[in-house]
Amino acid sequence: MSTRRAAADDAPEVIPLLMEAIGSIAYLLTGASDDADAAERLSDFFKQPGNRISCEHVIVDERDGRIAGMIVAYPGDDAHLLDEPYLARMRRDFGEAEREIVREAMDGELYLDALAVGEAYRGQGIAKALMAAAEQRARELGFGRTALIVESYNDRAYGIYARSGYVEAGMLRIGGSDYRRMTKEL
Repeated sequence: MSTRRAAADDAPEVIPLLMEAIGSIAYLLTGASDDADAAERLSDFFKQPGNRISCEHVIVDERDGRIAGMIVAYPGDDAHLLDEPYLARMRRDFGEAEREIVREAMDGELYLDALAVGEAYRGQGIAKALMAAAEQRARELGFGRTALIVESYNDRAYGIYARSGYVEAGMLRIGGSDYRRMTKEL
């Protein structure tokens, strides 16, 4: 077992996990109309620097040469800059329609944007290891807090985060769904 920073060539294994983690947000973020298009667009972003899901912001857990899980974590201070490539691509692909990406991350925190573990690897502590790696990354970058959101109906995930030291800090509405915002002081 080992966690490491992701590389661009990890895209084929990371993107399906990312899509599982973010669900319909993949469509909001990319403007895609189906899973294949969303995966292709997310893969392009993953391979490029300067956006929220760039491999530079992804930590993976590797087991037996396979990626078992991944977490996306980026500085909240940079959220508006990291969202601009998505807005620019949507403007290019779909015109100048008014588009907005709800800001999930706040200044002064490392934001845990997405976390997923492959089905075959669940129940082995990988999610906890990835969260710990992201929290360590936050400390290295000088942040004293991490944050995340969880669907309001997802009591199982909420419980996992609460047991890991996260506390509820408000609600967000994204794409017609409610999310509980949670933070952890490091």
